[in-house]
Amino acid sequence: MHLLTDHPGWTDSGVRVVRTSDGPRIVSAATLPLQPRDRTAGLMVDVHDPVNLGEGVPERLRKVLYGRGPVARLRNPDLWDALATAIIRQVIRAGQARLMYQRFSAAFGESVTRDGNRLRAFPAPETVLAVSDAEYARLGMAFKRRPLRAAAEAFLDLGDKWASLPPTDLVTEVQSVHRIGPWTAGAAVADHTGDFSRYPCGDLAVRTYAAQAAPGLAWPDSEPEFAARWKRCTTTPRELSTLTVLTLALGGRRAQEYAPD
Repeated sequence: MHLLTDHPGWTDSGVRVVRTSDGPRIVSAATLPLQPRDRTAGLMVDVHDPVNLGEGVPERLRKVLYGRGPVARLRNPDLWDALATAIIRQVIRAGQARLMYQRFSAAFGESVTRDGNRLRAFPAPETVLAVSDAEYARLGMAFKRRPLRAAAEAFLDLGDKWASLPPTDLVTEVQSVHRIGPWTAGAAVADHTGDFSRYPCGDLAVRTYAAQAAPGLAWPDSEPEFAARWKRCTTTPRELSTLTVLTLALGGRRAQEYAPD
């Protein structure tokens, strides 16, 4: 079984800090139990199995996904981190987003150590608000300053309410924040809930990996038309979520190329 390590917190050594209700902790891709639910540890892993794909998925693509087998993905237990991550990923490529996320965490996040690994969590919203303009500029994140601050202020005010909302309502609610559009909202909610039927499935990553996996299929070029066609390949939200995650996993760690919001 493959583990999708698309979140920019994953390091090259396969470890990551997650923010849980009990505080930040380090998880390892090598030892993470690839089971659907791990509630006792405060973590949840979703397993996406290609056997759940229906006949609406084009045969060429379905054959490739079957060959790869099931894919597991760790849900982001912290909504704040999911929102901030989606904002960082706006309009930049995955490698740049990963570097930016990890640099910002290293500079201002809470430190946590496990088995000789010392990492830092992504900064809390209070910290994000306290970081100076000069520090954002020093880290090459001046253009992320305003949207991160706006999200931090909104989360401190509305985070408890947001945490109680179902995914559909959450996607709508977080778009009330300046510079959070449909792409960012959908990516954040998918990351947090594990429901990738909310993911903006027409983005460049899905289009690219679908085309690479099954060359010759006539997919629409535009994002809205592709998304509509993609959704018609499935009959349930669960199937759509599975199809999207399995396709993103074809790109490995480069699963999310960029975000257009």
